[in-house]
Amino acid sequence: PGVHRESPSPAGEGSGQQERVSSPEGPSGGSPEQQPPLGTPPAVPGAPRAQPPSRDEDFYCVKWITWKGERTPVVTQSENGPCPLLAIINILLLQWKASGVKLPPQKEVITAEELMAHLGNCILATQPRDTSEGLQLNFQQNINDTMTVLPKLSTGLDVNVRFTGVSDFEYTPECIVFDLLNIPLYHGWLVDPQSPEQVQAVGKLSYNQLVEKIITCKQASDSSLVSEGLVAEQFLEATASQLTFHGLCELTARAREGELGVFFRNNHFSTMIKHKGHLYLLVTDQGFLHEEGVVWESLHSVDGDSCFCDTEFHLSHAPGKDGATTDPRLQQRQVDQDYMVALSLQQGQGQDTPSMLSDLELARQLQHEEYQQHRPHPHPHPLPVQAGGRPAGERRQRQRPDLDCTLL
Repeated sequence: PGVHRESPSPAGEGSGQQERVSSPEGPSGGSPEQQPPLGTPPAVPGAPRAQPPSRDEDFYCVKWITWKGERTPVVTQSENGPCPLLAIINILLLQWKASGVKLPPQKEVITAEELMAHLGNCILATQPRDTSEGLQLNFQQNINDTMTVLPKLSTGLDVNVRFTGVSDFEYTPECIVFDLLNIPLYHGWLVDPQSPEQVQAVGKLSYNQLVEKIITCKQASDSSLVSEGLVAEQFLEATASQLTFHGLCELTARAREGELGVFFRNNHFSTMIKHKGHLYLLVTDQGFLHEEGVVWESLHSVDGDSCFCDTEFHLSHAPGKDGATTDPRLQQRQVDQDYMVALSLQQGQGQDTPSMLSDLELARQLQHEEYQQHRPHPHPHPLPVQAGGRPAGERRQRQRPDLDCTLL
């Protein structure tokens, strides 16, 4: 939150793209007033331009999915920068019956200029039918403000969250795009009302205002102000992922069933939908361009734990590089189990002899455990239960290894 400009690094969508943004480590290096005016050479790579030149990164691959019985396009990205533009465009494409935004059936690649043209047509279509002079002048002013903002959609938007509600942002000219298109903008970075100290320290401040308060409080002579500043700083550090449990609950309750909106988190704008009471984010990483089963990613945890779903919100898995299904949770579970087996073996050996197992002996026993795991073992009696309530034989059948064997 704060001043958002995406960095020019070519990291993929799944690598946590970083827009130039005020982060919990501190505010970004400038305000909108400090940025060069549109149309002038940018001071840094990735700064907004009035008329971006044609470059390779101005082309985006189109992924075709089946959405509500219709073959529907989704615009993907392979590098940082255009996520605000793509989040809005993909909403218009998914609800093309209402927005009128459609692409030719054979379209495989689309340019930023074409996307801007579609977006501009949608904005112009919002002209009020009332011909009164006041409304027309207000609409014309909104159009003028929007035309100034449009070039920034492909580089990053200035948004500054407030920690009081999932729709609370400090109003900036960039927000007018969402208002004109009637697209809700959400975030989940909320302070927990059950923590009165944090509520007192954060209050109704925006992120930028809270950072300024922390700096001021640290320099104050009043111990109560210093303490309040430390509480606020601790809140930012503890919620550096920009999503809290309270925020996720509020977000799930606030979003309407079937509603398409834009979700802001971790310096990224995503297309979000609520389906059967659960939240999902549209997968726009170009790496999944040819994966028909990977369309949505669940948003049900604050720690990044999620799963992929197809266009019907049925659970699927993202294939690995070798084509095999890879589940990070299963991999981590196997690592934890291996560690617990090694630890139990080492403790068991320690009861027989005061010396600890050497690396070679431990490797031999682990290898023997793996061998025993794949051999059928009858269990005529109930398995003994270890600490934690899990049967000891559930993971592996422990046997004393034959140390006369030699591993080659």
